[in-house]
Amino acid sequence: MFEEPKLLKEPREGVPEVIDTLEAYKKYCSLLTEGSGPLAADAERASGFRYSHEDWLIQFKRKGAGIGLLDPIELTKLGADWNEFNKAVGDAPWIIHDSMQDLPGFFDIGLRPRALFDTEIAAKLLGRKRFGLSSVTEYYLGLTLAKEHSAADWSYRPLPRDWRNYAALDVELLIELEEVMRAELKKQGKLSWAEEEFAHLLIAGAKKKAKHPRPWLRISHISVLMHDKIGLMIAKELWQKRDELARQYDIAPTLLLSDAAIIEASKRKPNNSRSFRSIRILNERVRIHTGCEQDKMFERYAPIQRKIKPNVWKLVIEKAISKAKSGIDAMSIDDDSSDCNNSNNSNNFYRCLVNSSSNHADYANHADTRFYSDSENYKDSESSRDHIKNNENIADDEHVEHKNISDFENSFEQDCQCAPKSMKYWREHHPNRFAILQKVKAVVMRIAEDTHTPMDVLIKPQIIRNLCWNDDIKNIDVRLFLIEQGARVWQVDLISESVTRVII
Repeated sequence: MFEEPKLLKEPREGVPEVIDTLEAYKKYCSLLTEGSGPLAADAERASGFRYSHEDWLIQFKRKGAGIGLLDPIELTKLGADWNEFNKAVGDAPWIIHDSMQDLPGFFDIGLRPRALFDTEIAAKLLGRKRFGLSSVTEYYLGLTLAKEHSAADWSYRPLPRDWRNYAALDVELLIELEEVMRAELKKQGKLSWAEEEFAHLLIAGAKKKAKHPRPWLRISHISVLMHDKIGLMIAKELWQKRDELARQYDIAPTLLLSDAAIIEASKRKPNNSRSFRSIRILNERVRIHTGCEQDKMFERYAPIQRKIKPNVWKLVIEKAISKAKSGIDAMSIDDDSSDCNNSNNSNNFYRCLVNSSSNHADYANHADTRFYSDSENYKDSESSRDHIKNNENIADDEHVEHKNISDFENSFEQDCQCAPKSMKYWREHHPNRFAILQKVKAVVMRIAEDTHTPMDVLIKPQIIRNLCWNDDIKNIDVRLFLIEQGARVWQVDLISESVTRVII
């Protein structure tokens, strides 16, 4: 909308101080009570630095109250009554950009939003291809925001003025942005769609985060150890020890031992002091060089890093090798799943590995359920099922027995409720299903174009794949199926009739 956006360097009313006393907190609650209209909200965490993922700063703005930067950790320690905040805000909608990042933290400390407007979701519904906050404010308000401190260690105290300025800017424009976007949603006939999405997010944000059933399988590039029994045991034991120490010292696990170090150790399997010392990455303190202010932040955790000596990892590796050689399977340890306890059944092993990855049906079929390991600092591993390769020269005492890729894909198809993502697999192994999928996607694409709505916003792609994966698709009640898969009513109303006509 605006050809030459202006950079907003500071909030119009100045950079506020952090509210970290009960007196200041009560005063701000009084201002919120006297204020009017919706509440702009945001939160900052210390991801990449701390093990825990609670909010270290929460920001708010309301007309008549101004911007408030609250220290939730300190205020909670002092006994702040968060219901006082809830009463002050009342039924006012909370305006949040990417609310699923912040709602869980708000609910954790006792904040209770009663209504929501998510500016990121609104931007997607309005067809914006760039929907970061700065991009959205630039398009709708002609203002762009300075974003220098997005990856800062927000647990640091006292917060520098530049950081407080950054945090305040995150809520400075949300109220006027909501007004413009609400009007545009209404103009395009999408306001009811947005309101349904917001209501759904409010419920989803209040739910407890789902933990990954086997978080150690989320080590980056764990799939390279797919057939390596000893390697998997080493990776699991190192991950568990790293997680234990990270929790103890409240430090990001990857600042103690990187995923790359775990994979390297698992591949090389050092069995004596000399071979262990030859793996440099295991014997040096983790250092992260970004070329910016983050480097100094990481160095503040050096004293903790130095407490963990390399010998800790050496002993863990020795223990893991001993376990694996004694016949214990990494997938069966501390596992209640009967499928996983039979280490001689390679099909069960693969099923467990797939079901523990991001393809697990119980998680993948829900639009708003995300994987959370014990720390949010872990990244999803690559889909293990896309990396299975034949290897005919594997020693029986070091590797798990395995089948070829076709056999594995067949077992995956039968045992997993979610359809595979690989179109190559659909095309080569299930051409009839693939043909129907292409027809359904074409119909959904036309509806997306007609409504000026991104296709992946109109309906989650995995839901469409799951629908077309059924052999008896012609007898499926499409509307009911979509609802059971988590589609919203507005989505079902838009596509169910057209999709039904295509598959019959």
